[in-house]
Amino acid sequence: MHFVFDVLNYVLSAILVGVALTWIFLIRSMWITFRDSPFLDQFNSKPHVKPKVSVILPARNEERFIERCLKSLAEQDYENYEIIAIDDRSDDRTGEIIKKITQKIPNLLYALADLKPEKWMGKNWACMEGFKKATGELLLFTDADTFHSKRTISLAVDHMMSEELDALTVIPKMICLDNWTKITLPVLSTFLHTRFSALRVNDSSKKTGYFFGSFFIIKRKTYELVGTHEGVKGEIVEDGALGKKVKEAGFKMKMVRGEHLVEAVWARDWSTLWNALKRLMIPLYLQARSVAVAIFFAVLFLVFMPFPMLIYSASFASLSTSFTTLFAISIITTILVFVASVIDAKKGLSLTIRYALMAPIGSSIIIAGFASGILHAKRNDAVTWRGRTYSMIDTIQNSISV
Repeated sequence: MHFVFDVLNYVLSAILVGVALTWIFLIRSMWITFRDSPFLDQFNSKPHVKPKVSVILPARNEERFIERCLKSLAEQDYENYEIIAIDDRSDDRTGEIIKKITQKIPNLLYALADLKPEKWMGKNWACMEGFKKATGELLLFTDADTFHSKRTISLAVDHMMSEELDALTVIPKMICLDNWTKITLPVLSTFLHTRFSALRVNDSSKKTGYFFGSFFIIKRKTYELVGTHEGVKGEIVEDGALGKKVKEAGFKMKMVRGEHLVEAVWARDWSTLWNALKRLMIPLYLQARSVAVAIFFAVLFLVFMPFPMLIYSASFASLSTSFTTLFAISIITTILVFVASVIDAKKGLSLTIRYALMAPIGSSIIIAGFASGILHAKRNDAVTWRGRTYSMIDTIQNSISV
C-alpha cells in the first residue's frame, strides 16, 4: 500500500512541477504585458484628416447603465461623429431612456432593431442594424455598460490615423460589480493577459487577433471586406471572432491599453458571471471536443488542483518522503497561483489583495463554469445572455483558436 501511495505522490509531484513551471511562464508573460503594452494616449501624432465616426451602440435590457454611457459619449471633444443607439428589443426601459436622451443630444440617433433572424446572436444582429444606419468612414463599436472619458474618440482617431491602422481596440478597465466576479476575475485574467495580450495581437508574426467588444474602431472598408457582423452572426464571442478575421485578412490592427480612459462592466452578478464563463468554453468545445476537454483538464490542474493537493499532502506529510516532496511542491505551486492573482488584481483590475487571496474559491468557480459550458454546449439552452437563451447547435464558432 505504501508503494502505491509513493508512486501516486511522485506522479502528482511531477505534474505539479509542470504546473509550477507553467505558472512561472504565465506570471512572466503577464508582467511583460503590463510593462510593455502600448497605451491609447501614447503615440507620435501626425497631421491627418478627421473622418466622421459612427459610434454603434447595441443595447438590450441596459436601463441600469445606458444613460451614463450615452452621456459620456455625448460629451466627447471630437467634433465629427454620430451616435447610433440600437434598442435590441429590450424588455425593460432601455428604449425609453434612449428616446428621452435623444431629445437632448442632436447627434444621437435612436433605432429599434428588427426582429432577430434565426442563427443570429442578439448583439451581432443589433450591431448589424446599427451599421445599416451609419454614415461614418470610421465605425466605433462599444457596449452600453461602458464609460468613456472626454478625449477617448479623439485619441482613438488620432492614434489610428497617425499610425495608418485599419482597426484599433482598447483594453478597458474591467469593472467588477459583485463579489463573485471580484474573486474570480483575478485568476481568469491571467490567461487573458497572456493568450490575448496586446503584444501578441500587435505582433504581425503571431496569428492572435482579438477585439474588446467594449471598444474597437475600424475603417468602414475594412469592416465590409471581412464580412461585417454577418460574417460572425452566430459567434458567441463575436468581438474575438471579428478581430481574428481582421488579423487573418492581413489588415493592420493594434491593441492598446486604456484603463484610465474607458471602463466596462465584465459581469454584473452571479448569473452573468456564470454565463460568461460558459461562453469562453463553448466555442472551444464546438470547434474540437477532444481539444476542449484537454484544455479543461489543463486548466483544472493549473488553477484548482494545487489547493486540494496541498491539503492532501499536508495531512500525511510525516508518513513518507513522497508525501513530504508533494507537500513542498504543492506549497510552491499554490504560492505561484496567489502571486499571479495578486499581480492581476492590483495592476490589471485595481482590486484589493483580499479578493486575490480568495483564489481557491475563484478557481473552483472557473472550473465549474467551464465544465458547465462543455456539458451544455449541445443543449438547446446552452447559454443565456441579456434575457435571451441560445442554442449553439449547428453554429460555427471561430472566435478562439484551439
